[in-house]
Amino acid sequence: MSTSSIRLFEYLETPRESLPGTVFKRLYKQPSTALAIFRRMLPHLAKSFVMAMLYIPRPLPVTDLETWVRPGSRRERDTAVGLLERLQILKRIAEPGKPRSYILTNPFAASLRLALTGAGNHKSFGVPSNARLEDSTTVAQLDGFARSQWEGVLGYMVGSTAIGLSNEGGALSPSVKHLLQYGGLVDVKGRNVDITQDGFAFVLQEVNAQVWTILVLYLENAEHLGMDSVDVLSFLFMLGSLELGQSYSKANLTETQLQMLLDLRDFGIIYQDNPESDYYYPTRLATTLTSDAGALRSASAGFDSALGSSSTDAKGFVVIETNYRLYAYTSSPLQIAILTLFARLSTRYPNMVAGKLTRESVRRAINMGITGDQIIDFLYTHAHSQMRKNPNVLPPTVVDQIRLWQIEGERMKSTVGFLFKDFLSEKEYEGPCQYARDIGVLVWHNDARRMFFVTRHEQIAMYLKSQKERRREGG
Repeated sequence: MSTSSIRLFEYLETPRESLPGTVFKRLYKQPSTALAIFRRMLPHLAKSFVMAMLYIPRPLPVTDLETWVRPGSRRERDTAVGLLERLQILKRIAEPGKPRSYILTNPFAASLRLALTGAGNHKSFGVPSNARLEDSTTVAQLDGFARSQWEGVLGYMVGSTAIGLSNEGGALSPSVKHLLQYGGLVDVKGRNVDITQDGFAFVLQEVNAQVWTILVLYLENAEHLGMDSVDVLSFLFMLGSLELGQSYSKANLTETQLQMLLDLRDFGIIYQDNPESDYYYPTRLATTLTSDAGALRSASAGFDSALGSSSTDAKGFVVIETNYRLYAYTSSPLQIAILTLFARLSTRYPNMVAGKLTRESVRRAINMGITGDQIIDFLYTHAHSQMRKNPNVLPPTVVDQIRLWQIEGERMKSTVGFLFKDFLSEKEYEGPCQYARDIGVLVWHNDARRMFFVTRHEQIAMYLKSQKERRREGG
């Protein structure tokens, strides 16, 4: 599973009142949703199970499923089966006098078959619009609008007023500002907007991951906006299946989805030249939502990759010397604004800015919540090609000094999380510990004392519960 879909995965699989079994059934009635979850959220082994069982009309005995996996891969098999059960794609059947078996749930199986074969008249993949030729919008126009809107959002986060939104979009809407504050990406105090540690980590992500982070925040806030979360999810999954440059009709959209068009336009995910028009265009930010293509980590590089660009920023533009002097070969207001967060810029040319890393500039960034490792990560990701010819890329003296400036005010790092302990056996301990490592929530572990510490407990608790039920049924 890609990192950009982890937050969406947590939203879907974490137990909550807003996503009971009936909600999953409503979601899976849309073939576009079933296909998107299959493509985006399932590991290869889970996909293999689904495809192998998709056209089997009867429940599959557990013993038959176990023969599909090598004996040494039992842990991977249990992880895949557990994931399918939590997403309510796979159902376990236990009848008296009959062996335990599994079957794919409906309507997921039926919807996936429709999506793969192109059958039915469900219209869940959008209804193309017959827009007039003079009303048509080019892909280049869509890319320009998406870039302008998205960089405007990032510019607001890093506190830059030099990054303007497109003329069509206007100023950043209050709903967008509220969503960024709600997600803890910015800290607003009066008229001052400061980026947070989570916000800086957000800026460092590739664009597809950024978009999904925003959309999950939108999902979590949907009920407060009076929206149906199922309609929201279904529309997001549908957007990932649309064709770039093609206009689509609004006739079959629900009231919730019509409201979403206005909100997603603020982020550059949807384009409408007129909110009253009866059609809309998905931008590249929308059509790549469910893409399996690998993504770059940096904001500029990720966006340039998404938009098919080959700018200097995408190749690396930062040069830093052992005396902490910094040279950035960029004219991007967004990149310059990010550099200003932790460097003191002194000179600006048409295609370059120069400055220096100082104790005061780095400490200012740290006081805002940005970590030294995040600064180092940014410099490494955007290092100029000439610097990459060096074995260490970044000068070790600079890396060490940034970390020293950080620990001046820190002697201990605290991490909020949950400790799991008191496992009765080594086997009972290894399974959940490895699962926590696989899903990226493991912070610390001690194999000798059978203890581990995680940042989230919901998924681990469900894993332990499923393992306990499996032992009870097998015992």
